[in-house]
Amino acid sequence: MAVDTTSFFIDLFLLLGAAVVAGEVASRLGQAALVGQLLVGVLLGPSLLGPYIGLATLSPSLSAIQFLATVFVLFMAGLDVNPEQIYRMGASTVLMGIAVFAVPFAALSVLSELLVPLLLPGQSPLLPLFMGLTLSITALPVMGILLIEFGLLKTRIGNLLINTALINELVAVSVFAVLLDVATRGTSGTLAIIIAALSVAVFLGVVLSIHMLLRALRTARWWQAGARALGSWRTREAGFAILMVCVIGASLFSQFMGLTFVVGAFYAGILVTQDSAGAEAHRTISSIVGAMTWGFFVPLFFALVGVQMNLSLMATWTLVGLFAALLALAILSKLGTGYSVARFFRWPKPDALAIGHLVSCRGAVELAMAVFLLSDGIFTTRIFTIVAAVGLVTTMIAPIAAKRVWATRATVPDRLQEQVDLLTLPLGGPEQPFPVTLSFGILDERPKDLAPSDVGPARGGGPPSGPPPSGRPATPPPPEPGPPPLPDGRRPRDPSRNPP
Repeated sequence: MAVDTTSFFIDLFLLLGAAVVAGEVASRLGQAALVGQLLVGVLLGPSLLGPYIGLATLSPSLSAIQFLATVFVLFMAGLDVNPEQIYRMGASTVLMGIAVFAVPFAALSVLSELLVPLLLPGQSPLLPLFMGLTLSITALPVMGILLIEFGLLKTRIGNLLINTALINELVAVSVFAVLLDVATRGTSGTLAIIIAALSVAVFLGVVLSIHMLLRALRTARWWQAGARALGSWRTREAGFAILMVCVIGASLFSQFMGLTFVVGAFYAGILVTQDSAGAEAHRTISSIVGAMTWGFFVPLFFALVGVQMNLSLMATWTLVGLFAALLALAILSKLGTGYSVARFFRWPKPDALAIGHLVSCRGAVELAMAVFLLSDGIFTTRIFTIVAAVGLVTTMIAPIAAKRVWATRATVPDRLQEQVDLLTLPLGGPEQPFPVTLSFGILDERPKDLAPSDVGPARGGGPPSGPPPSGRPATPPPPEPGPPPLPDGRRPRDPSRNPP
């Protein structure tokens, strides 16, 4: 027993320590931290060093940690979804979010249906759909981090990309719930899909009803009194403990409805918004969950995903060909869809091309689904390795390709200023009236250290132009200091202003 415990802590020490360092190195190289964390997991796993250091497979203790990390990763992703934000999105954002999921999902599912039975016979009939699904998700947290690196976080293009990823993840999780319900019931056909869709609809209806109820009750006096009483509990962080109980309860409810705990954890995060919990409570929750998730569970989760990948199993030309085909279609379908929709809504060509590249980045939700499908037996280790490898490569390519596209604008001097002005328009204009938010300090409505009246134009740093955001007339500037007026009311000439 003592030997097992020691081995567990040694593995945990190696994985977490190496993942944190590798994530920092990847960030400094312009990549998402998950790239380094996945690669270090591959290095320490069965692909390379695993057989020599005892990490050829995950121990039951590490599997339990990964299970818990998956819950936190999905809950974190749900916290980034604000129902009010979705209600106020423009048609272009909603269409972009749905299109960059639906088109790659259909294309990759068809390709998987054609190739997988030939190369890997005997798989689940729903496997091509699950492969298409997991390879079609745009990563919301990764998108936010990349936009920070590009300095486009609080711009129109940043708003479009963040909301696109948000809609993409929301639709993908709902489709995943339907497919998983069909797979769990062991039936097929139109009736099975209808039953699964109804189960998901009932679950979503309950979640949204609870959200609206919490939003309405937050203004009630007795509810506020109860919140104050909860804040006076002597047990430290009792509110966070109750929140975790609610997350586990939502996961159990989704399991009871025939869905998986993954879906419940994701939608539990949607219930916690500034409108339902209050601004102060939401900041506290985001701070605590963010520290735990980003500081411990996220790097460990991606490192464990890397450990579960086994590149040695892909050492055949057929599987390398399958990987190459899926990778090419995963990139081209996202790139083509993002570019086409952006051009339809009259984004300039360089920006539309960069949008197409950026929506190709994958991340936590995709891999969390893949981990669950692997543990449930729907994915084999080979399929899991291929899916995770495609996600890794596309996430590495996305920022490099977008930077190269935007770098070419410097070769068009007559249009560069117009392009930069378009990209750096501040949020809150008539096209996107609702400021986007992303949890854990990645995004907020405006810079923390600036008041609304202090936010100047995007370039130059000068004073803001036009009326203030509130619509009230601008306050006239105070009179300039100078000599006192003469008895007749005239102001004497200031010799410092007009020297002889």
